Amino acid sequence: MTAVPYTRLFLVRHGATTLAAEDRFAGSTDVPLSDEGLEQAGRLAERLAGESIAAVFSSPLERAVATAKILAAPHRLEVQTRAELREIGHGHWEQLAPREVEERFPEEAAAWGQDPFTFAPVGGESGLAVTARALPALIEILQAHVGQKLLIVSHKGTIRLLLSSLLGFDPRRYRDNLDQSPAALNIVDFRDPTRGRLTLFNDVSHYSKDGLSIPGEPRQRLSRWWNERGGS
Repeated sequence: MTAVPYTRLFLVRHGATTLAAEDRFAGSTDVPLSDEGLEQAGRLAERLAGESIAAVFSSPLERAVATAKILAAPHRLEVQTRAELREIGHGHWEQLAPREVEERFPEEAAAWGQDPFTFAPVGGESGLAVTARALPALIEILQAHVGQKLLIVSHKGTIRLLLSSLLGFDPRRYRDNLDQSPAALNIVDFRDPTRGRLTLFNDVSHYSKDGLSIPGEPRQRLSRWWNERGGS
């Protein structure tokens, strides 16, 4: 039997931003990387510099593009933007903290907490809508680069929804069960564009110069279910 070449995807969340540090919804809000985010991206670029990356794709939002350009520089590659990879839009929740959303829009907040996959706030997107646009784009990219190493920079919600779909997780629980730190590295290997094997998840060992860093204790991850059980 002829061996089927595998495609390796480096799936990266953008680096830290000011709004992320303040734990505010910034889905479609175009915010820049913070100094911390720039440093995170730089360290990840050093980590991936020895990889033979064939192409770099990114969400068109500034924080993602800035991260992607830093990661692409060692490989002398241009960043290709795809609108489908942008973050989930939160509508009239944008730039609000979770507590403010619960105070102003309690019914919406409750419905979203129960099922963020099918519910969307006014003017925003559901997880289902994000999956419907992002997954076909990802499959198209994979089909065009079979047997190569690719790098995609996207966002916390979008990445978690993509992984939920690829790995067969319950998408209604994506906010409770999956996390993504700023500039986190995920590696997904494919023998087929629709079937991925998760090789590395939410890794931030590049945060530390000695490579020994691990993700911190989950706090304020925007999931009410998680936060309530942590006493926050």
